[in-house]
Amino acid sequence: MEGIVRAWVDGWVVSRGAAPPVVQPWGWTIDVGTESQVTRHVWGSVGGDVDEAAVGEVARAVTGTGVWLKVCHDPAVVGGWLGAGWWVDPEPGHLMTVPLTGAGEAPDERPSLPAGYRLRTWSRGGVVRVMIAAPDGSWAARGQIAPTGATAVADQVETSQAHRRRGLGSVVMRTLQRAAAEQGAQTGVLAGTEAGRALYETLGWRVVAPLTSAKFVGAERAGA
Repeated sequence: MEGIVRAWVDGWVVSRGAAPPVVQPWGWTIDVGTESQVTRHVWGSVGGDVDEAAVGEVARAVTGTGVWLKVCHDPAVVGGWLGAGWWVDPEPGHLMTVPLTGAGEAPDERPSLPAGYRLRTWSRGGVVRVMIAAPDGSWAARGQIAPTGATAVADQVETSQAHRRRGLGSVVMRTLQRAAAEQGAQTGVLAGTEAGRALYETLGWRVVAPLTSAKFVGAERAGA
């Protein structure tokens, strides 16, 4: 399972243009470099194999805001290991995978858009990006995927509130999956929200581990 987490780390770094991950005894540290996410610490172990003492030690050492912890364990459990100043996302995340077989689809099986919508796909810096524009030219949906050899990480998949329930998310995901498969990737990996889980599961993705997201916001904000 650590191999899947490492694949997620490697693809996410490429997708976001973050610094190369620094190996730690418990996982990896990634410098991201934005105000909302300066650095993230990602644990390589999953579930009951996560070392509570190591999580607590790293959490206590954090003093600046904007640092995130990503742990493949139940938020209700991980939250109890963190000290003052930590905000824990109450909505569980999900680490998910899928076999990438989309490149073998026949042309008439490829996803089609509702009338008037426009799909654009391009690649830059090793990341494949997809955008769907609405009939009036406004933004409707997007997503990106970073192939890194045998695996590819899907990331930042979004659909505008005004254009949901029209199958756009499915078009984005199937287009990304096919593009990654055409580059030789065999397995897709993503970190999804509970809201996105239903879409991904209809496309063959399965949950392999829960995911906790925690952010250091400072004692005053955490206690507000």
